[in-house]
Amino acid sequence: MAGRWYRNAVIYSVDVRLFQDSDGDGVGDLPGLTARLDYLCRLGVSTLWLNPIHPSPRLDGGYDITDYYAVDPRLGSLGDFAAFLNEADERGIRVMLDLVVNHTSDEHPWFHAARRDPGSAYRPWYVWSDTEPPDRYEGQVFPGVEVETWTFDRCAGAWYRHRFYRHEPDLNTDHPAVRSEIYKIAEFWLRLGVSGFRLDAAPFVIESGERGRRDYTFLRDLRESVSWRSGDAVLLAEANVANDELIEYVGQADGSASRTTMLFAFRLNQALMLSLAREDATPIRQTLAALPSLPKHAQWATFLRNHDEVDLGRLSDAERADVMAVFGPEADMQVYGRGIRRRLAPMLGGDRRWLELAYSLQFTMPGTPVIRYGDEIGMGEDLRLPERNAIRTPMQWDDTENAGFSTAAPDDLICPVIDFGPFASSKVNVTDQRRDEHSLLVWFERILHSLRECPEIGSGEHTVIDSGPGAVLVHRADLPDSGMLFVHNLADRPCRIDLGSQRGNRHKPLNILADADYGRDVDLAALEINGRGYRWIRL
Repeated sequence: MAGRWYRNAVIYSVDVRLFQDSDGDGVGDLPGLTARLDYLCRLGVSTLWLNPIHPSPRLDGGYDITDYYAVDPRLGSLGDFAAFLNEADERGIRVMLDLVVNHTSDEHPWFHAARRDPGSAYRPWYVWSDTEPPDRYEGQVFPGVEVETWTFDRCAGAWYRHRFYRHEPDLNTDHPAVRSEIYKIAEFWLRLGVSGFRLDAAPFVIESGERGRRDYTFLRDLRESVSWRSGDAVLLAEANVANDELIEYVGQADGSASRTTMLFAFRLNQALMLSLAREDATPIRQTLAALPSLPKHAQWATFLRNHDEVDLGRLSDAERADVMAVFGPEADMQVYGRGIRRRLAPMLGGDRRWLELAYSLQFTMPGTPVIRYGDEIGMGEDLRLPERNAIRTPMQWDDTENAGFSTAAPDDLICPVIDFGPFASSKVNVTDQRRDEHSLLVWFERILHSLRECPEIGSGEHTVIDSGPGAVLVHRADLPDSGMLFVHNLADRPCRIDLGSQRGNRHKPLNILADADYGRDVDLAALEINGRGYRWIRL
């Protein structure tokens, strides 16, 4: 179990266009990312998840693709991608790509051919209706931005479906030729050397012609295709669905996962946010108890923030209101009626103790942690930018103009660098934090390396322990021959708890990581924990 690479990985999500520009054109690129691999290696990253690197009009952050078999020329060439993979491999870093096959850009040649000619072989590759669909105004992914999910195309003389933006027509994944093309896309990039894919918008990808019905056999067939080409490749599904549906995405065959390999733990993410806002561990406890048991070889992917909004859609109205009141109280901080378009550091008021607590919670949850570029230095957001773009700003490397991201003129950057407020690049950047042994960046390096030394987290059995105080979460993770105990105090006041029952018979408990120096000896029967404190203890 522990030998499966994704179980004990640290996944770092990065938009190449926003990370490092190597040629001064204002756009991050593959040579720039390659030059920063040593930084990522030192940080403790073992896997890079690249947001779409393909040609795109970039009306949706690159998720509107016009060619699945190429690299956006602004990022480099396929040769640059191969060189990047070689350098990553030299450092033991794996690479995953976004597989965005629910839709294409409306500028994709397939869609151009489909809309021009009803007899085109590409016409059935998209979802059309000759008459206005009765569900035209239902099911928008971005309510308040898009008002409909079907748009009439004058050239085609028909309506096409788009669950996302109108410039992203849905592919008809029921069609055998579309499925074959998707398998071919995955096989192409696996052949070049990637280690797997994040399957974007998985519930919509497998949505059959009858809305609400999902064809999970597609996931099985995709998994078989991927595994045939690369036996240790993974599929990480973005599926924000109810608990009783989750198992369908990984599947079960003789007790082992037979569809996707990993699932984002959306419900756990929302519970973490609610617990942090309320300073009450109860939502985390309840969610850990309610999460379905995954079949053998399947894995959760945990996260606090990603490239999208904080999606609170599965919380109750009262729960969502509590989170909004603490972390997104102003209207321009909120989006789509369900989420918060902010980075974590400003959500937590830049409070270092609170940030450490939050990430320690994430890193000790069952599964593999996923972090977003810039999390490690506490980057902020730019609410002047529309929708989710507020959290998609250039990486802040130093305090020079353009934050060391690019030598282009500021007006030529793909996106403005944050140059105002408490999270400006002059105040929050890699170089300054590298020089400070007490910085958030150095703390991230320490905790990520500690995480890599605790295989119990990614591969062990997790159990919640009754600790008494509602604000304190105590849980343990166990492998057959080792165990870890984790204590997190979500309240801002210290306390003492009795965990004497957790003491092992063979070894003295050992402090591995904590928010403060609690002394060399660990007294489980009278365990001290600071306000917003955390302790990792090997049993």
